[in-house]
Amino acid sequence: MAYCGICGTDLHEYLAGPIFVPPQGTKDPHSGAELPVTLGHEFCGTIDEVGADVNGFTIGQKVAVNPAMDDRHHGHQSCEQCLTGCQNRCESLVFYGLSQGQGGFAEHIVVKPVALIALPQKISLKLASLAEPLAVAAHMIRISGFRPGQNVLVLGTGPIGCALIMLLRAKGADVIVASEVAESRAVQAKSFGADVVVNPMAKTSLHDSPTEATFGSRNNPVLETVRRTMGAGAHVSFDACGLQSTIDTAIECTKPGGTIFNVAIHDKALSINLNTLVVGEKHLTGGNAYTPEDFEEVMQLLGSHAEHAARLITSVVPLSNAVRGGFHELIDNAASHVKILIEAYGEEA
Repeated sequence: MAYCGICGTDLHEYLAGPIFVPPQGTKDPHSGAELPVTLGHEFCGTIDEVGADVNGFTIGQKVAVNPAMDDRHHGHQSCEQCLTGCQNRCESLVFYGLSQGQGGFAEHIVVKPVALIALPQKISLKLASLAEPLAVAAHMIRISGFRPGQNVLVLGTGPIGCALIMLLRAKGADVIVASEVAESRAVQAKSFGADVVVNPMAKTSLHDSPTEATFGSRNNPVLETVRRTMGAGAHVSFDACGLQSTIDTAIECTKPGGTIFNVAIHDKALSINLNTLVVGEKHLTGGNAYTPEDFEEVMQLLGSHAEHAARLITSVVPLSNAVRGGFHELIDNAASHVKILIEAYGEEA
C-alpha cells in the first residue's frame, strides 16, 4: 500500500455504520466477509508479490485499484449488467474496504488482477489515490446526461462536490453555481472552477434591490442565485450533501425538463413531493460508483491536469495516526479539508 484516501462513506461507517459493512454476526453473501473489516477503498500501491497464474503485472509495478468487485472477481458467469458494461449494477457487487473485508488502511492487501490499473509513468502514487473519487464524479456526470454548454448546480463542495466542479469545468459547463456553508470550502470550490458559490444559510438577498429578485426566491439564496445566473434554472443539479434541505433545493433550482441527480449516501430516508417533479417534468435519478470506463477517463485527466487535481489533497497522514489525524481530523475540521490521504509507504514503495 502507498496511499489510501478517506472517503465520506468511511466516515459514515465509522460514525453510524454498518451501512455497506456486514452487520455484527452476519457475513456478506457475495464475499463471505464478516467483522472485523479493514476500511479504505481509495487506494494505490506497488506490487509486492504476483500470483502464479497472474499475467501482465510485475513486482515493483505501481498500480491504482478499482475496488468494485463484480462477477469477474467472484469467478461467476457475467450477469446481464456486467455483459452490457454496467458492472456497477452487478447483483454480486461488493467493494474492497467495505463489504469485502480487506481495505486500504493497511500495509498490504491481496487483490484480484482484474482490479488493477497500471499507472503511466507521469502519474504519481499520490495522484493515483484520487482515481477512485474522481471516477465517482466522472460516472455521475456521464450518466446524468450533462452536455457541454449546460448550466449546473452543485450542492455541497466536499471531495466529490469539488471533483464534480473540476470535471464539469473541464467538460465545458457554461455556468457552475455551488452551494456551501463553510467559507473555506467555498474558496476551494471557486478554485476548482465554480463561477459562483453561495451560502444557503445567508439571511439577506444577494441583490442590491429587492425588485431585482425573482418572485418567491428571497428566502432561498441558492434559488435566487440560480435564477439570477441561469434564468429558468439549472439543466442538471447534483446533490452531493444528502440532506432533506439540499434535495428540496435541487428540485426547486432545476429547470423544467432538467435533471436532479443524487450523488450522496444517505443515513436515513428523505421525503419527496412528487408533484414538484410532475409539474415541470423534471427527472430525479442517481448513480452508483463507477465502471472501468470511468477509470480510463480519469487516468487521462490525471495525466493532463495533474497540478489541478493534486490540489484536492489537503493533508497526508501516516497509517499509525489514521484514526486521530485522519478520521477525527475530518470529523472535527471537515471544512478545512478536501481529501486526506493515509500513507503506508508512499512514493518510496
